[in-house]
Amino acid sequence: MMADLGFGPSQSTLAGVVLFPNQHTVLEIRPLRALRPVLSIDDQFCALNLYQLALMATLSYCDFGQEPRTQPVDQVCFPLDPSVGRFFSEELSGYQEAWKVDAEQVQRFYPLYEDVPYSKRFEVLPFDPELYEQNRPAQGEAQEHPARLHFFDDQKHGTDTQAFISHHDEVILISVRGTASGADALRDANAHQVAFGDGFGKAHEGFYKAYRAMRDFVLLYLDQFYVGQRILICGHSLGGAIALLLAEGLRRTPDRDYNILLYTFGAPRAADSEFTDGASALVHHRIVNHNDPVPSVPAPWMNTTAKIWIPGAVVLFSNPAPGGLLFALGLVRLTGNPYQHHGAQQHFMPILLPDGTQSSVLWTPGCESIEDAACKRALQLNGDMPDRANLIKQLVQSSQHFMVASYIPAAWATLRRWQQTLDTNGTLVTATEFELIDKALFTMQHQLREQRKKLDLHLPANQRGYEHHDPLSTEVDRLKDSRDRLATLRWRRLQPRDVYGSHASSPTLQSSLKRWFTHPQNRELTQVASIPPQPDGGWGKPQTLDIDSIT
Repeated sequence: MMADLGFGPSQSTLAGVVLFPNQHTVLEIRPLRALRPVLSIDDQFCALNLYQLALMATLSYCDFGQEPRTQPVDQVCFPLDPSVGRFFSEELSGYQEAWKVDAEQVQRFYPLYEDVPYSKRFEVLPFDPELYEQNRPAQGEAQEHPARLHFFDDQKHGTDTQAFISHHDEVILISVRGTASGADALRDANAHQVAFGDGFGKAHEGFYKAYRAMRDFVLLYLDQFYVGQRILICGHSLGGAIALLLAEGLRRTPDRDYNILLYTFGAPRAADSEFTDGASALVHHRIVNHNDPVPSVPAPWMNTTAKIWIPGAVVLFSNPAPGGLLFALGLVRLTGNPYQHHGAQQHFMPILLPDGTQSSVLWTPGCESIEDAACKRALQLNGDMPDRANLIKQLVQSSQHFMVASYIPAAWATLRRWQQTLDTNGTLVTATEFELIDKALFTMQHQLREQRKKLDLHLPANQRGYEHHDPLSTEVDRLKDSRDRLATLRWRRLQPRDVYGSHASSPTLQSSLKRWFTHPQNRELTQVASIPPQPDGGWGKPQTLDIDSIT
């Protein structure tokens, strides 16, 4: 009406109610609300956290996006989309359902949001120098602003470590970025072992330096905002390794009783067997994609510095024979305990259904050999399924390591299939899936046995036949145990807590699900939710290839 009279904005930009003079108008005022990602605080692994924390781990690759970045004078804004600051400070606080966590992301992956009072949103420091003295530029280096409080981007110590942190009344969320720069790559390569000063055992030196660089930043935040919340830490690749050291360091902080829950995606080994034993009380769910090469390094025999093996890796591609020799010389661990994974492995096993549908089954094989380098070397022989590619092929298939291209779609597919299984009272693994995966494991056993026979021919006659002492024979036994474990999943039925964790009995869960299902991308109705196809064949923009995946 105002636009028609020529002195108002066009109708498409109007929002609200026009109040006319000399008339009574009754307004119903809606309290200020916000959206926040639903996260379980249970120790138990759940499909909800698998998906939600995959998104949060990917968001850590984004900049905080604050303008101005440092020393703001009167206001700050977040024009960059996506960015950590825009996600928490503007979109969720403004009741917008954000879905983009990667700059080149095409496929829409919406977090599952709950509607909460504005005061219970994920906190982002308010910036108003007129109201808050700590925001004033006169504070100099001590000035508080959102980027300084919530975002860690290390330049001082030269590690280039990046992470973000936020909280609400139940959760403190910490997400650590994976490899994204040359400094990250050099740190990945430095597999020399150093003492883990905040606990037991030894850690990968590159990862340990990154953890120590960000430790004070996290402790300062906890000193200000920790009031008993569950501390959820997540990270991908290098970020997962740093997150593990951070989680264990926080758990052992003197005079504190931090309650830590850790989810990592495609993380390499970060420490030795003594560290793993000492950190046995830390709740850690370690997510591994089947053809992701990164979780296989550092191998138990590795201990190296970048100056030795990086030249070897370069030569490896130009002249394989001498390069391979230099590569091996740089990776031999002469002293100390072997590197060892920490945490309960959750393994994505890709399968191709008879109708050609690509799907993924998440299970706990209880056998690291399925992801290990030794198994990969053995399985480059004429296998049919799964095809454990050789070194070069694994680099070509490096998308298996990326979040937007691989981990997030597989996590989404798992959440959907577990939801459907719960609704239909079905079993965790269908008969068809069991048959396909069991065939794959049987093939792996057969290949390992054949490899063992070939190795046996090169031994002296008096040393042959002692297979039960051989590492490859041990792998065969572990794979048998994994097949037995798989068989139990044919009869296991899911409970709501398996899917939604601590939110299984929440009165707001159904309204959150209703909102989530309004998006067409989430209404997959097939019996087995498959990994969603990527539009136009695009996988989004993957993170820079980790130099640690070369190993």
